[in-house]
Amino acid sequence: MSTDRTSSDSKPSRLRADASSLSPFRHPAFTVLWIATVVSNIGTWMQSAAAAWLMTNLNPDPLIVALVQVAAALPMFIFALPAGALADIVDRRRLLIGTQVATTLLAALFGVLVWLERVTPTSLLVLTFLLGACAALIAPTWQSIVPQLVPRQDLQPAVALNSVGFNVSRAVGPALAGLIIGGWSLAAPFWINALATAGVIVALIWWHPPAAPEPHLPPERFFSAIRAGLRHARFNPHLRATLIRGSSFFAIASAYWALLPLVARDQVKGGPALYGILLGIIGAAAVCGAFLLPSLKRRLGADGVVVAGTIGTAVAMILYGLSQQPAAAIAASAIAGMSWIAVLATINVSAQVALPEWVRGRGLAVFVTVLFGALAIGSVLWGQVASLTGLPLAHYLAAAAMIVAIPLLSRWKLQTGAGVDLTPSMHWPVPVLSPELEGDRGPVLITIEYRVPLADRSEFLNAITSIASIRRRDGAYDWDVYEDAAEPGRFVEAYLVDSWMEHLRQHDRVTNADKVIEASIRRFQVQGQPVVTHWLSQRHA
Repeated sequence: MSTDRTSSDSKPSRLRADASSLSPFRHPAFTVLWIATVVSNIGTWMQSAAAAWLMTNLNPDPLIVALVQVAAALPMFIFALPAGALADIVDRRRLLIGTQVATTLLAALFGVLVWLERVTPTSLLVLTFLLGACAALIAPTWQSIVPQLVPRQDLQPAVALNSVGFNVSRAVGPALAGLIIGGWSLAAPFWINALATAGVIVALIWWHPPAAPEPHLPPERFFSAIRAGLRHARFNPHLRATLIRGSSFFAIASAYWALLPLVARDQVKGGPALYGILLGIIGAAAVCGAFLLPSLKRRLGADGVVVAGTIGTAVAMILYGLSQQPAAAIAASAIAGMSWIAVLATINVSAQVALPEWVRGRGLAVFVTVLFGALAIGSVLWGQVASLTGLPLAHYLAAAAMIVAIPLLSRWKLQTGAGVDLTPSMHWPVPVLSPELEGDRGPVLITIEYRVPLADRSEFLNAITSIASIRRRDGAYDWDVYEDAAEPGRFVEAYLVDSWMEHLRQHDRVTNADKVIEASIRRFQVQGQPVVTHWLSQRHA
């Protein structure tokens, strides 16, 4: 994490809904990287629009056209979590530079093949998948550096501005693609994308984040890091609620993304220029919606904004189903764009504020994995539905599913982690050991013995149950609490971790919020402090 934050960033603070929408631009690193990314994303959207339109010429079957969306989204589902693990254990800047170089080379190769007219439906899907794999390596790493670019109070507007930049590029890119394809060639958008991506490489080389303090523990091993990230996501209630809400929305909203080329071509009887305009309208509307988000959130709250965006998306899909003329499709795209940014920015912030720094890359990778997995699965589903029922009915069914999902998902609240202090507390004492231990010794059993008055027994058990998810979230793979059968009121909390090194990492992961919960449990102790003991497995010695 960046060391140039203000001192207030180390204290628990709630994200300010009234933060200036443009305040992140006060920070030069954010501004330079934001501009470079917008330019690169314009090239990416030009290429995406060109690829989707090329597939309608190669094979206009709705399922095959929808597979372009699948090929772009599926790599996120497959590779984002390993990418998140890498983001937490290697230098993030170098990882971004390497993956951007690979993206540049692949985009240039794609352009050459299109220019030579050697692209088939299969090769188009393969190259789209490979470029998606590069994007999967980039996405969690890119999101995890945002807190290094701005202080915490500017995090929400920074996330919103990233969404604005993404949607500015989505507004400009497809429209430019339509003009360039008509004026030059179908290969030109692919080459422009390669050139634009090179600009991001230059910006990343220019950016030098402040040196992080030297870690006192060695980096996590790759597969152990993945396992720890998955365990954290499973037992982090703030992130879990975000994943449930986000995956449900994207699985249904994928319908209009996957079917839009066919709406433009077969339903409205337009060409690549119209398809580019529809994508551009979605992006432009999303930009406008992003600047309305702060006032919407003040009025509706995070959950209300997502409900409004869900209703708007349902209305947009009904209009897409009714579209026979460009005007109806344009109106649908405007509503879809504003609704998309409302949901996407809100759930993105919800994921950001739910994660402590040690697992930020992996947590955001799980977020990306689930969301793009939902997009991929939804695209296949709605492509098949459209093949069986036709484009209009597929859109109507998706709209109905959107409305039905609203009451079903209302129990999972968003941005509940905004007021939680995830700063490491470092309050656990260093264990006193007799011999020097190797870090990979394990498993390790940690026991904490409590003496509790019998009158407080029930209240103590209710309180200590709340700590189970904290232990599991930070590295334990098993947890329980036991009472002495011969001495009521004598309790032992016990949990297992994989190795001694993993337990030492638990010392660094415990937060100030966890410290408060532990204090609420230890107040039941009759006298002194609970006795903590560490037990090493000898069977695996």
